[in-house]
Amino acid sequence: MKWEDQRQSDNVEDRRGESAGGGGGGGLRIGGGRGLSLGGIVIALLASWALGINPMTVLGLLSGGGGGAPAPAVQHAQPGAKPQDDAGRFVSVVLADTEDVWGNYFAASQQKYPAPALVLFRGRSPTGCGMGEAAMGPFYCPADRKVYIDLGFYDTLRTQLGAPGDFAQAYVIAHEVGHHLQNLQGTTAKMDAARQRVSEREYNALSVRLELQADCYAGVWANRSQQSKGWLEKGDIEEGLNAAAQIGDDTLQRKSRGTVVPESFTHGSSEQRMTWFKRGLEAGDLKACDTFRGGAV
Repeated sequence: MKWEDQRQSDNVEDRRGESAGGGGGGGLRIGGGRGLSLGGIVIALLASWALGINPMTVLGLLSGGGGGAPAPAVQHAQPGAKPQDDAGRFVSVVLADTEDVWGNYFAASQQKYPAPALVLFRGRSPTGCGMGEAAMGPFYCPADRKVYIDLGFYDTLRTQLGAPGDFAQAYVIAHEVGHHLQNLQGTTAKMDAARQRVSEREYNALSVRLELQADCYAGVWANRSQQSKGWLEKGDIEEGLNAAAQIGDDTLQRKSRGTVVPESFTHGSSEQRMTWFKRGLEAGDLKACDTFRGGAV
């Protein structure tokens, strides 16, 4: 990707210089309020840990609900404090481009796009949905409309998950911004309501559709971004497709425990994730991303 010298977003909040914990404590809580340690979170999420994971959904904390600990006070981004390191500048540039793409998309319908903020942190940080942990991977919190990422995840993406490349990293951000679009559309709220009335297996199936739609939205972004900037280079799309393949539920389960349990999928198989990303990439339109329509995905 030819990302150097591109505009950086003003909606980036860099907390990497703050002490671990950010003033919070106890970690994310589920059930009766028992805090999960870093190791406990890794174990809980290993089978479903995937690119763009929403740990608040997995742990029952979507929109801050289901936990025993109150959500920390929402912290707002401070405009003008742009990251100066290459990794920070890169995600800031990608976020800026999602702002441009979705801003133009909404403007075509005479609507204003309320862009999300992106929080860079190390280790752990308070969010509007509870205490966020680096072990969760990148995630979007619908309660405060922010994307959270510990950039150490990119090392994991490259060395452990087998998905190197700058476009694979951009895909991470685009997928999370896809969850923001779902929040704006009311899809997130519908998922939260469904949790109360369906079985775990049924909810997992709905979660797969939610994640595949975010993959499709990332593909739409890539299409429109390339049309406006022409900044993707040979091999970039292949990096994104490889990332989608490497973080499919079947691939992750096979690597972690040697067996695959389809009914436990929460993000979709490698084939599904690649298929829906390509669908968005080819169509360049959100209307092509209706994963909730009846039938198999």
